[in-house]
Amino acid sequence: MLDAVVVGAGPNGLTAAVELARRGLAVEVFEAAGTIGGGARTEELTLPGYRHDPCSAVHPLGVGSPAFRAMPLARHGLEWLHPELPLAHPFPDGTAAVLARSVGETAMSLGPRDAGTYRRLVAPYLGRWDTLARDFLRTQWNGLPADPVGWARFGLHAAQPVSLLTRRFRDEKARAILAGMAGHAIAPSGGFGTAGPALLFALAGHAVGWPVPRGGSQAISDALGSYLREQGGAIHVGVEVKRLDELPPARAYVFDTSPTALARIAGLGDAYRRFRYGAGVFKVDYALDGPVPWTAQEARRAGTVHVGPTSGEIGAALRAATKGHAPAVPFLITAQPSLIDDSRAPAGKHTFWAYGHVPRGWDGDATEAIERQIERFAPGFRDLVLARAVAGPPRIAARNANYVDGDIACGAFEGLQTVIRPKLTRVPYTTAHPSVFLCSSATPPGPGVHGMSGHHAAHAVWRRLRGHG
Repeated sequence: MLDAVVVGAGPNGLTAAVELARRGLAVEVFEAAGTIGGGARTEELTLPGYRHDPCSAVHPLGVGSPAFRAMPLARHGLEWLHPELPLAHPFPDGTAAVLARSVGETAMSLGPRDAGTYRRLVAPYLGRWDTLARDFLRTQWNGLPADPVGWARFGLHAAQPVSLLTRRFRDEKARAILAGMAGHAIAPSGGFGTAGPALLFALAGHAVGWPVPRGGSQAISDALGSYLREQGGAIHVGVEVKRLDELPPARAYVFDTSPTALARIAGLGDAYRRFRYGAGVFKVDYALDGPVPWTAQEARRAGTVHVGPTSGEIGAALRAATKGHAPAVPFLITAQPSLIDDSRAPAGKHTFWAYGHVPRGWDGDATEAIERQIERFAPGFRDLVLARAVAGPPRIAARNANYVDGDIACGAFEGLQTVIRPKLTRVPYTTAHPSVFLCSSATPPGPGVHGMSGHHAAHAVWRRLRGHG
């Protein structure tokens, strides 16, 4: 009998498997797709030689993850590449606010009236990333934080709506760049807790950067898979699990799936009936004949570019998507990894992607709206397009079953579900079945390629198995 079977070979499932295998347990992973990776894959979606990341591509929480930093992933092929600027947020006048590794450079890009305010906002947390990441990338009520004072201070900021946090700034540049970083949570800017992602991403930019893996996000998954095999674990791909009894006998079953899929496979009925999925995304991957011709020079040096000139425009786009309306003027998150990774495209060519937020399950076409928005800040962009791969919510859900109706966060980041995922319980990785556990991003700390949900789930499994002898 195996000690543990993991269903789903995304970053969280692979992390859980590694954590258990490192403790000497017999572990096997089963993945429905033909390759491991889940939301961290790399494929030729457009033309031969153009390597795209269908979902996640830029990884501030990956390079700063306590779980990943405790593993020898570099020895297994993972190399982080850092752009000159982690993030740029261009404006119609050709200027841009930036998130730089330097706090000073970031502050000055916001304008003289807000530079000091930004410095004071981030100052209490600088140089403390390792402690901050451990304290917040976890279930907040499960044990004492390592730094209770810092945890409480950050929590007071993080619990705010980002729309409230931005009121301390006088000009639009600071408000817009913070609203854009909060937009990664795919929630209205007036929602509880949306200031948390904005501040966490800003601090990550200063402490560890917003890098991409050489060769694409698949490199993260491949490194985890290689390390797992080194520890004696086994991985099976192309195996779709529909019922628990289809799996080998094991002392524990760990699911890197949506709560809906877990309940169906494990026979847990309506155990997660109150779990809510959020808005979807519409993503376009591009093969380009050259770099994106951003008007703002800073955007030409940044790995990630947010497109949405005002906090009001960003808030309206996110609010429309969560209320079931496709925004006419979308807020875009874009990335240009080939600027720093020449393995992504043929010489002189580039890969680029952009996504905007749309209602969950929306089956329309937002390509025109996305490209019209890009052209506002990069005139001539369309002339560089060699090929595009378009994916709305149905296509995104078909690629990855965890992304129900195109929700790449595997659960709405709204209300109490911001911190209580997937339901109220002291250990959210356990289920009503004593041998079944959940480790996907539907559990704390939530979405992102950081492996921390898998890390904490593995600890819950280990405690259960150790307690049973």
